[in-house]
Amino acid sequence: MTSVIFTRVSTNVQDNERQVQELKQYASNMNIDVLNVYKEKISGAKQNDERPILEDMVSFIKANDVDKVLVWELSRIGRNTIEVLKTIKMLNDNGVSLYIKNYNLETLNEDGSINPLSQFMIQILTSVSEMEKTQIRQRIESGYNQYRQNGGKVGRKSGYKKNDVDVLSQHKDVAKLLKQGLSVRKVMKLTGKSSGTVQKVSKLIK
Repeated sequence: MTSVIFTRVSTNVQDNERQVQELKQYASNMNIDVLNVYKEKISGAKQNDERPILEDMVSFIKANDVDKVLVWELSRIGRNTIEVLKTIKMLNDNGVSLYIKNYNLETLNEDGSINPLSQFMIQILTSVSEMEKTQIRQRIESGYNQYRQNGGKVGRKSGYKKNDVDVLSQHKDVAKLLKQGLSVRKVMKLTGKSSGTVQKVSKLIK
């Protein structure tokens, strides 16, 4: 039995390592070989085609006859309900089971057939996750609007601009890879950062 591990965190401040270690331990307990580990640092609300690490994983599992994708929780695959379900359908179509550790769920049965209960639960969980995200955003916007109505100002101070030192300090991983001679596109895939960010760092280190 073969697998890959997929992890995601939303910011560079967070760390994927706890997810990786727990999933490696699970794989070891179940005698599952881990062929690759994917660590993504990007918002889960992004479209799938905006997530190079996810796309790399998809290409790998299609080319290497992988049996399972191991994730710590469903939101690591994404928070956009449509995109999550698209990913799961792609895995199902390729005979790859998605294992979600915190719910102990698998999308496929041992004979490779679709597990209808898990599919139903996944649709509910992703919908609830997206609804919560929308409600949080609405509450924040409501708070901003009320603050503005009371005379407050939201946003950076006039004339503020992040200086070059701050940019390089925040994106040390990008600078390191660029200095090694990697292309902008390759650095985007490895770091999960936008083209604009990588190109900006590229200009600063030249």
